[in-house]
Amino acid sequence: MRSAALYSAAGSLLLTTLAAAPAGGASVAPGPAERSGTAVAAARALAAGVDFGKCSDAQDMPGALECGTVSVPLDYANPDGRQIKLTVSRVRATHKDPHNSKRRVPRQGALVYNPGGPGGDGLYFPLVGFMPQWKRLAAAYDLVGYSPRGVGRSAPLSCQDPKRFYKGPALSPTYPDASYKKERIAQAKAYARGCATRAGSALRYYNSLNNARDLDVLRAALGEERLTFMGASYGTYFGAVYATLFPSHVRRMVFDSAVDPDPERVWYHDNLAQSAAFEERWADFREWIARHDDVYGLGATAAAVQRSYEKASARLAAEPAGGEVGPAQLQGAFLTAGYFDDFWPQRAEALSAYLKGDPKPLVQQAAPVREAAAEAENSSAVYTAVECNDAPWPTDFRVWDRDNTRLARVAPFETWDNVWTNLPCAYWPAPRQRPVDVRTGPGELPPTLILAAERDAAAPYEGARELNRRLSGSVLVTERDAGAHGVAGGPNQCVNAYLDAYLLDGRLPVRRAACAPHREPEPVDPARKAALRPAR
Repeated sequence: MRSAALYSAAGSLLLTTLAAAPAGGASVAPGPAERSGTAVAAARALAAGVDFGKCSDAQDMPGALECGTVSVPLDYANPDGRQIKLTVSRVRATHKDPHNSKRRVPRQGALVYNPGGPGGDGLYFPLVGFMPQWKRLAAAYDLVGYSPRGVGRSAPLSCQDPKRFYKGPALSPTYPDASYKKERIAQAKAYARGCATRAGSALRYYNSLNNARDLDVLRAALGEERLTFMGASYGTYFGAVYATLFPSHVRRMVFDSAVDPDPERVWYHDNLAQSAAFEERWADFREWIARHDDVYGLGATAAAVQRSYEKASARLAAEPAGGEVGPAQLQGAFLTAGYFDDFWPQRAEALSAYLKGDPKPLVQQAAPVREAAAEAENSSAVYTAVECNDAPWPTDFRVWDRDNTRLARVAPFETWDNVWTNLPCAYWPAPRQRPVDVRTGPGELPPTLILAAERDAAAPYEGARELNRRLSGSVLVTERDAGAHGVAGGPNQCVNAYLDAYLLDGRLPVRRAACAPHREPEPVDPARKAALRPAR
């Protein structure tokens, strides 16, 4: 079978690499000073609280959203040194039962959320409480979001001028030659130097251990004796680090689309596994397009759809669409569809239209949004800093070249683009952390809930199983035969029922549970769509 063959090849590669990849840079481990500093910072935060008020962009936000700040030490080993402010948001519990207007729902505390990344901003998370599937949770909890250190307004990190961050159009060779690799190595070195130049000595303090410590200070500032937390994607990783460091401070935790926390896989091997998984998800998408060849005309088989995609990529290399969309922008747009299948109809429609002579839909979906350049550059800087700081990486490009050349033979879709994203870590100037050995023993941690889609590419399913093995008392709920990255509060009512039962009543299945997949998206016929468009 295709999946078995791919994962067999990729699995052999990963095991080989695990033994062969050298560690890069000096590594450091946390000590008693950081533990003491966290306790000092948490005590101060408990005394200060959060002075919530209007958000700075309140004119664009519902009146229920409040904002404030929480001070945390840049370096927890020196809690009296430089402080940074994390921006926090909240919508208070509504107490309104969406199914019974006469019933007042008692408040259960604050539900803190992180959307992942690293570099994701959770500041606007509380607004999900206005969505129907979140109203039961919004009735019982203050919904709390925040910008982690380095993100948004929370001591923002930058590695290069945002005006230079979006350079389009760009190439994206599936099998890069030596000249292209040399060019990308130079760019990675320059990017790493830029991070060091712009952040200075603070660069080393943007890491998952400090994100977990910040979360404990935020818990205290909110007046919560024990934390109720939901993390998605990368948020599951530092959430698991938090559970390991502060198990007695946990009330309930949800890990949505869990990252593999094995310290031997963070982060180099996790990214290799991700590239392998994206090949599977790209195949799922192509098969869906092929089943709807009568709508899109891109081919009746997955292989034919691949040829259509390659045809478009070659044409864009010769003449970028709208002067901005080249092969790299095409690949980026279709990579997004690997995260969320709701993008499938519009991406397929755009590819079909482009090959038929209309580039407008593709330009609309794939061209850089220059107004978002600063935000995107900031997110990229935090992603790079956290992953590079968290763990050793190979410092010899020959290791990267060997591993990814072999992987690209069976998983070409995302492999080399993933390399270029992470390659600054080979030349990182700051000391590396030793990854935390995430695990808890029986009775150390309250029962926790892990949610995962079986075909998630961004956080491959084995990561959820590994986290389940490491956190004693955790329960894994799987959405079978589905691949959305982030399943909590989504279209699967079965998954949402498990989520509500746990967060509202503390109820979990006795053992692992599974849900049928949510429905695949329906194709959108471009001709019918045009016919339904109202006349001017």
